Amino acid sequence: MPAEPYPRAVLDLLAAAGDRPVFEHGARVVTGARMLGLVRRIAAGLRAAAVGPGDGLALVLGVTPEAFAATIAAYVVGARAVGVRPGLPHGQMRHMLHQDIAAVVTDAATGPATGPDHARRTLTVSELLAAPGEDGPLRLSGRPEDVARLVYTSGSTGVPKACAQTYAAMNAAWTARPAAWPPAIRELASRLRRYLVFGSLSSQVMMEYGVLTLAAGGTMVVADPPAFPEAITRYRATAGVITVPRLYKLVAAQRTSPADLSSLRALMVSGSPLEASRLREASDVLGPVVFHGYGQTETGTISMATPQDVPPSVGFPPDVVDVEIRDADGRPVPPGVDGELYVRTPAQAAGYWADPAETAEVFVDGWVRTRDLGHFDEDGRLYLAGRARDVVIVNANLYYTGPIERVLAASPDIAEAYVVAAPDEDTGEAVHAFVVPAAGRTPDLHSLRTLVGERLGAECVPAAVTVLDEVPLTPNGKPDKRLLAAAIPRAGDSAP
Repeated sequence: MPAEPYPRAVLDLLAAAGDRPVFEHGARVVTGARMLGLVRRIAAGLRAAAVGPGDGLALVLGVTPEAFAATIAAYVVGARAVGVRPGLPHGQMRHMLHQDIAAVVTDAATGPATGPDHARRTLTVSELLAAPGEDGPLRLSGRPEDVARLVYTSGSTGVPKACAQTYAAMNAAWTARPAAWPPAIRELASRLRRYLVFGSLSSQVMMEYGVLTLAAGGTMVVADPPAFPEAITRYRATAGVITVPRLYKLVAAQRTSPADLSSLRALMVSGSPLEASRLREASDVLGPVVFHGYGQTETGTISMATPQDVPPSVGFPPDVVDVEIRDADGRPVPPGVDGELYVRTPAQAAGYWADPAETAEVFVDGWVRTRDLGHFDEDGRLYLAGRARDVVIVNANLYYTGPIERVLAASPDIAEAYVVAAPDEDTGEAVHAFVVPAAGRTPDLHSLRTLVGERLGAECVPAAVTVLDEVPLTPNGKPDKRLLAAAIPRAGDSAP
């Protein structure tokens, strides 16, 4: 283990950047040296406020240079950083701010954190910056066994859980260490000259790609508003994170009213599987810019497909990542056979904060049960087949929603397809599908149901198909299946 704990690697990158711009916020450009100074001052402010090793520190921040610096400063003092996305529903905000939080840090972009008795103190970034500075080398206080951060899962199919990552795990991550980059990440890094940041730096994906950009010698550029393709053209961005639904919209927009995307070199797709035909369409319209990442909050990146990889593979897992495909009895299966993915990564979470039961179910003998289904081919490429727990139980038989969604999405009339379980008096549960039509298309719902029956059998046929203009998203941009399921009694445009 390195002599000093995380975030030494990030601080070294900032020091090496010197006068090079690392963060651009409107007309304001912040160099590496300036960002390092912000980190030093905010860390001094946190120490003056008696925040130190083991203390829970909620970060309710916007997307600014100070927000980035405050996040790194939280690790400098050895706190347990809890990123909180601004604008969360009150119930979720209250839940997160009651996870043994000593203080909340806010900024002008978010205002004071709200909620009754959410923490002992609220600290503003301006107050922290005004505290007396510290002389001498920047002192790092993180202890290897302490939890460095809590990262919440999306909650797209359940209650969000807090994944606890230790300082030792943060140190083991390869993001800030170019010598440790896997080949796919090395190719991606070469395209990160101007990386768009938006939404919230509490997003694990947004922040990790930000650190990767810093290590690649690029600049993080705040996109406000974060609309595509406008943000790409306005900021001459070379790279950005995009969800599957937003990628589909971008492709449709480029077909009808093309924008100048000549600066674009990389779109990192994350959050949900990308259907192979849609990936090919995106490549035809946008060019070779789509990187399809696969990972989980619990594990970090598991694999990544570059624009040269053949869909629907999600690429080759790096050498430092162990992946086993196991059957229902926990035994490894041969290439070509689907099973559940068990994963070990250097920087994986240690478990779920304050949830020993769920921890025991998912973190097993050093492995993380992803609850995802997939297989390897003979060459070691990884393919996904759906979620092990994303199922519909029809007449006591399990049917995974992933294959049904892929059949529906393969129709040229459909841009997006999502399946949830609906209560059914005769079969216990039935398949309910939600579809977003492709641009200019009107889907034949009866034909869609017939297609599913021909491909997968009668019990996989949707009892109803609801047409949506767009799918509801969770706060981090994933399709929100809980909202879809809640909408079933109110579904309007459906086929019986």
